Amino acid sequence: MADRPNIVMIVAHDLGTYLGCYGAAIDTPNIDGIAAEGVRFSQHHCTAAQCSPARGSLSTGLYPHNNGLVGLTWGWEFNEGTTTLPQRMRGAGYSTHLFGVQHEALPGDDLAERLGYDSISGRGRATDIAGDFAGWLGERAAEDGPFFASIGTSEPHRKYPLEGPDVDAPEDVEPLAYLPDREGIRRDIGGLNALVRRFDEAVGIVREAIDGSEFAENTLLIVTCDHGIAMPRAKCTCYDPGTNTAMVMRMPDRWDDGTVHAELLSGCDLMPTLMELAGAPIEDAIDGYSYLGLLDGAGYELREDLFTEMTYHGMYMPMRCVRTRTHKYIRNLAEMPLVVMPVDIYEGPAGQAMADEYYSSARPHEELYDLQADPLEQQNLVGDPGHEELLCDLANRVDTWMEDSGDLLLTGRWPASEAHIANMGQRLHEERFAEWMQRTLRDWPEMLWFLE
Repeated sequence: MADRPNIVMIVAHDLGTYLGCYGAAIDTPNIDGIAAEGVRFSQHHCTAAQCSPARGSLSTGLYPHNNGLVGLTWGWEFNEGTTTLPQRMRGAGYSTHLFGVQHEALPGDDLAERLGYDSISGRGRATDIAGDFAGWLGERAAEDGPFFASIGTSEPHRKYPLEGPDVDAPEDVEPLAYLPDREGIRRDIGGLNALVRRFDEAVGIVREAIDGSEFAENTLLIVTCDHGIAMPRAKCTCYDPGTNTAMVMRMPDRWDDGTVHAELLSGCDLMPTLMELAGAPIEDAIDGYSYLGLLDGAGYELREDLFTEMTYHGMYMPMRCVRTRTHKYIRNLAEMPLVVMPVDIYEGPAGQAMADEYYSSARPHEELYDLQADPLEQQNLVGDPGHEELLCDLANRVDTWMEDSGDLLLTGRWPASEAHIANMGQRLHEERFAEWMQRTLRDWPEMLWFLE
């Protein structure tokens, strides 16, 4: 047990795969370097393209509708008895530490105990949080035993800066393939780039601290995030730009050769993988399963599919989705606009550039995409006779998944919590949310049914 590796996990906010090593038009040398000297997963997908539910699955190995965290923490919380990754790591003999941001529970004096951390520290910019970790690591001794450290940053969460020396000019950025080339979108990309570069700098500080310590040869470094970037048709959708998430790992003399894995992986799979690595495999029922065998070139059963979902993100936006290596099926279970944009996207330049287009028509009840012929998910194949058999197959997979897990959407609307109702009721009267809320109430009332 003395050789159990330390684990350092850096979790970005709203990053997706917007990194140089994933093909994005941005220079991220520190993360790209870790990928080149470690392992990168090209088809790692979150369970929900929103902050709290996605992070909840990373921590519990459960889909959001199974752990209870189906929306943001000001309205939702884990079901009683749900066990988190830090709690499990602590039970396995690790000390557990949080630096910076988490999004799985509301703040409070008992936060550390609720989530399973021995210590919580560090706020501010990503580079400040990384510096806090570096200082802590410099004072730690190997005799203190193995540790698990989660380093969470706000970057690159909105609001994006629209001016300043670090912000790229609109004419200097590369448009996103899944969005039209419009001025507002370019302006937001320029600010996004500034925050992603800051995050990359913080990753470099963490790596330098590890490499310069006595723990260098026995520490797994993970760089990941919760979900896709906060741009239209990404965050808060079931499209790949919302669900495909960075997952880069490096461990000297074990995973250090630049391997790229294209196997389907779910955010539910991380927790059991880390627990098996720590020598404490999961024995209770969860939705994910370990891919340690894939990493080590040992036995591993490939996923045929993975599931993603949405239920609440302020508004009611129930979606259930299955993705295979070649196709995707999305079921939309409420009347919603063509693309829903949470307020942080809606109020920005990119959101304003797309608002009229996205809010002028309704989402179809079902969507089917051929990810090989149509990787940008632009052509809905529902209604195409040539895809009827495939549509039935994928729809049945969603039915079975929902039935097996007791998904409350099978009985109608997912009930809103009292905390969620209270918080959204308050937002009705806040100036920042006025246009967004009024437009939703006017045109898409089912999304705010719980305020009736």
